[in-house]
Amino acid sequence: MGSTLVDFFIVRQLAKEPHNSKRKALLISSLVLNLGLLAYFKYANFFVENVNAFFQQMGWQTLHWTQVALPIGISFYTFQTITYAVDVYRGVHPPLKKIQDYFLYILSFPQMIAGPIVRFNTVADQIIARKESYEDKLQGLYRFSIGLAKKTLLANPLGAQADLILNNIENMDTPAAWVGILAYTFQIYFDFSGYSDMAIGLGKIMGFTFPENFNSPYLSKSISEFWRRWHITLGDFMRNYLYIPLGGNRVKTKSRLYFNLWFVFLLSGLWHGASWNFVIWGAYHGCFLILERLFLQNFLEKAGPLFANIFTFFLVVMGWVIFRVESSEELLLYFQKLYSFESTNTLSLSREFITVLALAIFFSVFTVWNKGKQLEHYLYFKKTHKNKQHLLLMASAMFLLLISVSSVASSDFNPFIYFKF
Repeated sequence: MGSTLVDFFIVRQLAKEPHNSKRKALLISSLVLNLGLLAYFKYANFFVENVNAFFQQMGWQTLHWTQVALPIGISFYTFQTITYAVDVYRGVHPPLKKIQDYFLYILSFPQMIAGPIVRFNTVADQIIARKESYEDKLQGLYRFSIGLAKKTLLANPLGAQADLILNNIENMDTPAAWVGILAYTFQIYFDFSGYSDMAIGLGKIMGFTFPENFNSPYLSKSISEFWRRWHITLGDFMRNYLYIPLGGNRVKTKSRLYFNLWFVFLLSGLWHGASWNFVIWGAYHGCFLILERLFLQNFLEKAGPLFANIFTFFLVVMGWVIFRVESSEELLLYFQKLYSFESTNTLSLSREFITVLALAIFFSVFTVWNKGKQLEHYLYFKKTHKNKQHLLLMASAMFLLLISVSSVASSDFNPFIYFKF
């Protein structure tokens, strides 16, 4: 709240300032304030740990350090403060006149701690004057119930199995390794897309239209397409506020273009968490984006859509191994387990898990069929419904809410896997 208060007056002064040099100075001070707080709270522990590891290797005395607590949601609301300052600086939209409106934008609870990242210019007019309707409120309720069901009925059971396997890497065999990472692959999708659905639904109830954040990412036929479908608002932010200012595609040499792509994804990985595995994960995706520009995209197009989809999904799953396993020793061991093709027949899967995994796979790809696309449009994007349709949707929403709340109440496993981000 303190940084938001200061930031409001900095940006208001920026909008009034006629001199470009002073406008730039005010923009820089806003960015330093917000990115400085993010760097301290999110990366100070990581920095000191690595410095101390180096000092230990050299035989020097390590630094004394008190661990810094990570404020929940700081990555998301920091990015929103950046979009506010930069959009005002660019003249995309005038600043908000009332400080309570700016607080509403930054502290909007539906998407504050788990996204989607809402760029200022997309909701600026809604902050000042929202148009609420009963139709929107009902549709928001339906969307929220779907998101909660994704989280509690799909992501949580998948996460329980993933943790059971991934927290015991030394004793796993090859089948367990594949089941574990596939469970995590679908857990993280339904967990994060579920949170996004809940945020979009709550926003709709309150008169806000938040941007979509996922679009069936596991149907992608290239890593480039995957990033147009996965965490869409992060991709939009990185493109508009980092990639384009670096020169984007309009650079003189291909080497600079490839560096821009790789650097953006390196920072994207670091944004996800203060750990080397996230940095490696970002660099991994950046490398495949470069390879697609060089030759891989042409190869995948010639190979056909089915092969391209399977190949891309395989690359994404291997990326999730890097994303999930933080220790470098355990990461290498996990890849060894995946491809050692050894089975000790110790893996035992419950019927509940098999059913949930099958449902997760189906709902991840069901928009590949026309009926699936029509159902998605009907549930997510249809503007109005008839009374009979509302009755059916309300009954379905109440059923999902009842089952979801019962699931949360009866289980002590309800992880918030995005707390690091």
